[in-house]
Amino acid sequence: MLKNYLKIAWAVLQRRKFFTFISLFGISFTLMVLMVVTSLFDHVFGPQMPERESDRLLFVNNLREQFKNDGMSSGPPSYYFLDRYVRSLKTPENISINSIFTTVNSYVNNKKLTLDLKFTDEAFWEILEFNFLEGRPFSAQEVANATRVAVINQNTRKSYFGDKEAVGQYIEVDQVKYKVIGVVKDVPALRLHSYADLWVPITLKSQDFKRTSLRGSYFATIKAKKASDVPKIKDEYGQMMQQLNKQVSKEDKEVHSYADNIFGTFARSFLGGGTKDKSTFLYMILAGAAFLFMLLPTINLVNINISRIMERSSEIGVRKAFGASSKTIIGQFVVENIFLTLLGGMLGFLISAGVLEIINNSGIIAYADLGLNLRVFAWGLLLCLVFGLVSGVYPAFKMSRLNAVEALKGGSK
Repeated sequence: MLKNYLKIAWAVLQRRKFFTFISLFGISFTLMVLMVVTSLFDHVFGPQMPERESDRLLFVNNLREQFKNDGMSSGPPSYYFLDRYVRSLKTPENISINSIFTTVNSYVNNKKLTLDLKFTDEAFWEILEFNFLEGRPFSAQEVANATRVAVINQNTRKSYFGDKEAVGQYIEVDQVKYKVIGVVKDVPALRLHSYADLWVPITLKSQDFKRTSLRGSYFATIKAKKASDVPKIKDEYGQMMQQLNKQVSKEDKEVHSYADNIFGTFARSFLGGGTKDKSTFLYMILAGAAFLFMLLPTINLVNINISRIMERSSEIGVRKAFGASSKTIIGQFVVENIFLTLLGGMLGFLISAGVLEIINNSGIIAYADLGLNLRVFAWGLLLCLVFGLVSGVYPAFKMSRLNAVEALKGGSK
């Protein structure tokens, strides 16, 4: 039966090529946009290298000082705050402190090379899973001694050293020489907590360590022993902040800071500060936007399907005259529409792959590696099925309600 339905569906698509083109274009274009957006979302917030174990990671990248006179100051925390208070947490497996990346200049054959440099500690390499192409990360001893060593990314190796081996060579940035001890695969620029072109020991910026202000230019990455410990770390972090607020109460201010996962940090920043985790609310906004984006082409597809099915009223009348039930007719048209939708989905996937390749090669997003992985593919398949059911059930149900005589006359008004 299913095989016959698919044969009929293919014949119907070939018979009305204009309707077929409009339907396939609407489905494929909509799914292409959704796939590109989903891939971008997964690229930024999903478990990608070097933040593969994202369910065990929390980040601290903002601190807000609220003064009694209604003044407010907000921005990245200082090394002092992260080292003295955040590193005092007992529940995490490991805690790393690194600076916000800064832009530095280097010169190769009298040609300027702009690089993003980040100061990190040894825990940075233990928490995050970088793909080392050459060499190794810097050790705790090298950090303690403020040794001028560096880990560079793949693109910097190519731009600075060409085809030569980089490990053991020296790279000069802002008139300071660093010995290259490791080369890692490029990290996308959208991974703000791990991205850089060049990583050097944090102790080379030790002048910041003596400043006792709470605000500065540093991030912290916290890794839990297991995913179930994340809520415990958040609770301990909250208790630590309560103790800190008792200490700063004499200064007529309150301090607010939170440890969130990568999406939580974005949600709290995008939707404004606050004491509540706004991840769920932002998920609802994104889901609502996706629903509204899908609604228009779905309605358009429903109208096209109604017109197409109305033209087949005589066929429906004959089938009902020979005893076909409403359930059978609905099943046939739903199968036909799902077939059409999956065909449009396949085209959408192919177009999406092409668009993502264009984005990767364009340089719009530095070191972007967007792709249709299994998670993105699963979402696309689900969207195709939703399209097929929503746009096929109502027209099929409407036509299946006609009696045989009415259908043979061309349907009801």
